[in-house]
Amino acid sequence: MFDKIKSMHFPNDVYIGHDAIYNINEVIEKNLRSGTVLIITGNTTYEVAAKKVIDLINNIDYKVIKVENSTMDTLNIIKNQVKKYRIGLTIGIGGGSKIDLAKKIAYDLNVPFISVPTAPSHDGIASPRASIYDGKSFLSIEASMPSAIIADTSIMLKAPFRFAASGASDVIANITSVMDWKLANRIKGEEFSSTSSVISEYASKELIENANVIQPGLEDSIWLIMKGILASGTAMAIAGTSRPASGSEHLFAHALEILGKGTAMHGEQVAMGSLVSMYFHGDDWKMLYNVYKKIGVSTKASDYGINKNIAIKALSIAHRLRPERYTILGETDLSDNVSEKALRITKVI
Repeated sequence: MFDKIKSMHFPNDVYIGHDAIYNINEVIEKNLRSGTVLIITGNTTYEVAAKKVIDLINNIDYKVIKVENSTMDTLNIIKNQVKKYRIGLTIGIGGGSKIDLAKKIAYDLNVPFISVPTAPSHDGIASPRASIYDGKSFLSIEASMPSAIIADTSIMLKAPFRFAASGASDVIANITSVMDWKLANRIKGEEFSSTSSVISEYASKELIENANVIQPGLEDSIWLIMKGILASGTAMAIAGTSRPASGSEHLFAHALEILGKGTAMHGEQVAMGSLVSMYFHGDDWKMLYNVYKKIGVSTKASDYGINKNIAIKALSIAHRLRPERYTILGETDLSDNVSEKALRITKVI
């Protein structure tokens, strides 16, 4: 008897483009049944976008909490601060950390979540996973899929271009995530979704093919990157896992987070990891190297103040971060010699 069952959650509304923020009232009214709207943002993103949202919303009770880092401690502080409110909806306004916290709070409170990104910095904007630091490492934990996404390209264009380039790199690296997933399917018999893998690869290849148009000051570039981010989120929602967009390249990035990422952003760490992953898969890492170069992303660890020995150690132990997730890195530590050779060949060190 066939008894398989699976749930998939997708945004009901997605507004992407110039002045998309003006749809906030309609989206709130559609998703808020009763109670207070919890707005999670930061000091900078409050000025950039949250203040505008507050000006636009009409006759709605709201509570604003400004945060910086996405940690378990911060998550618990927010929960304590909202105990006296009857929260009916959360809105994350900002970059990755604000949106991760908002979607996790929404999940824990069982209320809808609206994602309002201020920069296309990574694919967490549109995914049902949250990256939360527990004091030792970043955990990828289940969270709410956005009920709605409002991606105002005119707002995101004001962020430093580095954020956009980092977001593009995160999506481009889907190509190695899918390679790892296919490998795990062959070697370990892990469940694999052809549909979500195709969507994830499509998002990656569209940015690879259009790398020349990802340039500073172009709102078209933000639009293109956001399309890729939304496609990544859709792929993860279909798969019910982050597998379509997180493989060995993300394990390397998370290892760097623990050992010392220097000044590197998430997408920049992932870009470095994807070169090594592609090399281990025996595929065209030079193509990826040139794509990152076109969009202005350095894949040289030292450019971010990352010591060579830290990069080698990060690659050696990366598989430990999620031992249940099989990738090209295998199930045992890589030797320092193997790690150093791979990092040198791919020009990461």
